[in-house]
Amino acid sequence: MKRREFITLLGGAAAGWPLAARAQQRTPKVPRIGVIDNAAIWDPFRQGLRDLGYIEGRNIAIEYRSAEGRPERLVAAATELTRLPVDIIVTFGSPATEAAKQATTTIPIVMAGIGDPVRAGFVASLAHPGGNITGNTILGPELAAKRLQLLKLAVPTVSRVAFLWNPDNPSHAAYLDEWKAAARALGVEMLFVAVRSSDVFDSAFVAMMQERPDAFTMTADHQLHIGWIIDFLARNRLPGMYQVRENVVAGGLMSYGASLPDLARRAADYVHKILQGTRPADLPVEQPTKFDLSVNLKTAKALGLTIPEPFLLLADEVIE
Repeated sequence: MKRREFITLLGGAAAGWPLAARAQQRTPKVPRIGVIDNAAIWDPFRQGLRDLGYIEGRNIAIEYRSAEGRPERLVAAATELTRLPVDIIVTFGSPATEAAKQATTTIPIVMAGIGDPVRAGFVASLAHPGGNITGNTILGPELAAKRLQLLKLAVPTVSRVAFLWNPDNPSHAAYLDEWKAAARALGVEMLFVAVRSSDVFDSAFVAMMQERPDAFTMTADHQLHIGWIIDFLARNRLPGMYQVRENVVAGGLMSYGASLPDLARRAADYVHKILQGTRPADLPVEQPTKFDLSVNLKTAKALGLTIPEPFLLLADEVIE
């Protein structure tokens, strides 16, 4: 090759390098979001992302991991997301959030529907989370007294209430304290039923019924098995007070609490702010401000209950 031809070829190649580099720079990185468990609530989360301009598969990617109802698999699911890696991990409930916390101290974590994130050790305070975790709460423990009052208003004869809780949920110490205090004030005896996983549902509920409760309540845990729980209560003619409306739609008797779809949509706002550069430590944890009372009159009829008019007047939703 002649010297002039070589210089011309070299110059042409060099001119192409900046163009290739600029083309790479114009291709933005697609953020990758990791989601752990409870697929039912993620529809409003995805809608919240769409409302903010994020389209799954186009300008955002979502990696889903499930523990398949096995709490001991949550850490493995979270660890798998950190190894991909993802840019943000989104969790529902305390067990999944605890698993994500164990898996990473650097990847931002957005939690949705946490009972007591301070007592659980997820954040230093609601106003100043102080680490890689932020999100919103469901105000579960704080509503214990109100939930028990409403249960007694709907079923005045209630005196022994079985309470299903999860010993592996770090928020639940607060639930127990609040329910004990509410029960003392209202003259109700509480029967605490500890269930870690679905393996012990049968034995735990059989033992519960031997204590002869006349009503039932629970936290928002074990939602993957809520159909089994509602069916058991129906077969044993036991009225149930739930934390989330979705359980009433599924056939439970009544619920009082914050909206899960709303909490999921609001989690999308946190994802957006973090992707825009805000640190989780600088995003205060939000608390719900709107609470709904729902009752299923079809279930009440099947249980042989007549719901008093004062309760129905308070209800935000009556399912017939």
